[in-house]
Amino acid sequence: MNVNLRGTLLVSLLCATALGAGCGQRANDTTAQRTDRPMDSTTAAPAPNAGTMTSRGAQAVDDTALTSKVKTALVAEPGLKSIPIDVTTKDAVVTLSGTVASTDDKSKAVQLAQNVQGVKSVVDNLTLKS
Repeated sequence: MNVNLRGTLLVSLLCATALGAGCGQRANDTTAQRTDRPMDSTTAAPAPNAGTMTSRGAQAVDDTALTSKVKTALVAEPGLKSIPIDVTTKDAVVTLSGTVASTDDKSKAVQLAQNVQGVKSVVDNLTLKS
């Protein structure tokens, strides 16, 4: 199996696992609570770090999705699909690593990554075969 395709499948599986991890958690049992009194407004307030934790989690999912989209674009390109190019993403900045056969392959990989919606910039760590 192609290394890039295997990596894409792995990233997709990890993303699906991360998104589904919270689905099995149960909420606190509320059947024994009194319902004849109004809810106290302080009990509905989110935890102080809830927004920060949610945005970190959302960023991680966004980075994973961007990595997957870039890998998919690289695998879909006939001249690049057989070249093992590593893709990592941090804060929407994509880093490409690996060895390519030509400067055309290098330029094409960077261009494809830049064209993925949501990518802020691309760090080109690709090297040429000697």
